[in-house]
Amino acid sequence: MELYNGALDANEITSRWYNDNRLKNYGAIISFVGVVRDEGGIDGLSFDLYEPILKAWFDCWQEVAKSQNAIILMAHSKGDVAIHKSSFIAGVCSPKRKVALKLINEFVEDFKANAPIWKYDLVGDERIYALDRSQKLPNAGILA
Repeated sequence: MELYNGALDANEITSRWYNDNRLKNYGAIISFVGVVRDEGGIDGLSFDLYEPILKAWFDCWQEVAKSQNAIILMAHSKGDVAIHKSSFIAGVCSPKRKVALKLINEFVEDFKANAPIWKYDLVGDERIYALDRSQKLPNAGILA
């Protein structure tokens, strides 16, 4: 798990992941790059995260992947990310294509639902909590 201040350099991260893993006999190396969309008049998004819970959540996913002879990779932004820049990159390396395709989908969906990351809209000089696009985290009560 890699955390960065500001936008992610998708080219550097995905190329590095590929180069670090291509000789490890994986038959599939899949990346998902999330990009901040220009919608609703925002200038970008801003992210707060709780690293201890995020690490524990990610470690659980690594165990799921390991049980299928795969690994999961993740990079996420902290702080502000302008529109048309990347804030989230996920990757799966697996000997089998079907395993990688299934894991990347499950991982990204669970990330959106359960990762302890809070999103804010950036509009002008304001940072506005994106309540309408947030989900209550299990056992957190943060959005109660």
